[in-house]
Amino acid sequence: MKFIRNQDNRKREDAELVAEYKRSGDLEVLGTLYGRYMHLVYGVCFNYLKDEDKSKDAVMQIFEELVKKLRIHEVQNFKSWLHVLTRNHCLMAIRAAGRQNTVSIEETFVENTEIVHLDIDSTREEKLSVMEKCMQTLPEEQRISVDLFYLQEKCYKEVSDLTGYEMSKVKSYIQNGKRNLKICIERNSGE
Repeated sequence: MKFIRNQDNRKREDAELVAEYKRSGDLEVLGTLYGRYMHLVYGVCFNYLKDEDKSKDAVMQIFEELVKKLRIHEVQNFKSWLHVLTRNHCLMAIRAAGRQNTVSIEETFVENTEIVHLDIDSTREEKLSVMEKCMQTLPEEQRISVDLFYLQEKCYKEVSDLTGYEMSKVKSYIQNGKRNLKICIERNSGE
């Protein structure tokens, strides 16, 4: 693929280019650095997204993310950090695609004469109410971590950055919070 051909001859180290970009904000410097790994980014994207065009788009979107994120994050190993950023981008794209529900509208759908009652979703509403109450019973660290991870769809790193909790603690808070939430919901919904 022409658009991801690696033409850099590695005269300068990654860390040097990261430092220069952070200092200057020069997109040419970032382009040189990113150019070294675009083919790998594309490979990771294609592995997750299974679509050539979506993967190409993701490569460009990840570069746009880099413009902002590389200036604020402390990066020791650019290649590894970029891999994690790419994987998280793809997982978020897959998660977002899964939320998009498509409904086919047929003639019978529009002409349906059945009366639909608004109380059909009352059981769902009750479950949500129980979940909200149970969320409030979680310890603060678990409640915040579960909320950010599941409801606001943040990755572990983002949860850690937003809360100041260590990454290992974030994973523990989410796992324990999820378990405690499940126990509370089961206890309070009579299932």
